[in-house]
Amino acid sequence: MRLEPCESKTNELPPIPNGWFAAAWSRDLRKGEVQRLYAFERELVLFRTRSGEAVVLDAFCPHMGAHLGIDGKVVGETVACPYHGWQFDRGGSCTHIPYCDEIPSRAKVRGWPVLERNHMIFVWHHAEGAAPDWEPSEVADLYSDDWSEVRYAEFETDVHVQDMAENSCDPVHFQYVHKSPTVPEMEINIDGRVLKMKAKFANPVVGTHDLTSDVEGIGLAIVRSSYGPGMEMITYSSSLPIERNRTLTRWALTVTNNIVDMVGDDHMNGILAGVQQDVPIWKNKVHRHKPLFCKADGYLVEFRKWIRQFY
Repeated sequence: MRLEPCESKTNELPPIPNGWFAAAWSRDLRKGEVQRLYAFERELVLFRTRSGEAVVLDAFCPHMGAHLGIDGKVVGETVACPYHGWQFDRGGSCTHIPYCDEIPSRAKVRGWPVLERNHMIFVWHHAEGAAPDWEPSEVADLYSDDWSEVRYAEFETDVHVQDMAENSCDPVHFQYVHKSPTVPEMEINIDGRVLKMKAKFANPVVGTHDLTSDVEGIGLAIVRSSYGPGMEMITYSSSLPIERNRTLTRWALTVTNNIVDMVGDDHMNGILAGVQQDVPIWKNKVHRHKPLFCKADGYLVEFRKWIRQFY
């Protein structure tokens, strides 16, 4: 039985946060391809121009309301509406109407800031429409010959992106939900927009290992697991708010070539299995706007303070 969210303001879901969110894998969008995209509780269109640039626009044509992402067509550097052929560029302006020389001044749709990095197509969301004031860090090792071929995984579930992200700053839950033999040792430092975390985990496959994580925004993290000198794993993740209570997380995983056979696949399988253990909690919990913390919940308190800047 699924519990219905409580209507109390104490348990009201936060809005969708501001930041960069991965809307697609780069490999899944070919030149000239148009896709329907639903994110941030909005209908959008995602397409790749003939020159190779990924573009995201509001979905509905201002002319007669057709969805540009359903049977729309790339024409050069624009997307053409399937209904009457109006063409919109990467900024959302109409550049051509096939049967009319004069383009109305209001013939435009909203264009969203987009960048490609770390095998992902990122879209900038800001509740007040402000322009990006930072960019996700580049992870050069995701392209290095010294590291294994990148593995890809994604998972969609009913949870607010904040509730999902704060799991990483909740060491106690690893013992109760994920059956860790001990509570991981953890240290957190905040550097403006970036939350840096160090933790020591016990892994049944490779034994105890150190983990460092740079969390750059809600649901965006670079995680390095160290098993010894020159033996590392990177898990790069970004969580996309589809709706306030629906999140899609993407993971890109790579390991140094000398341990790819030992822990690569096992670790990715472990990540997915771990998420499955969290799902029953996420699906049936409410979001506590003001949780009743105890003295030992210091890391969660720090996380809650840190995330305020993203709203």
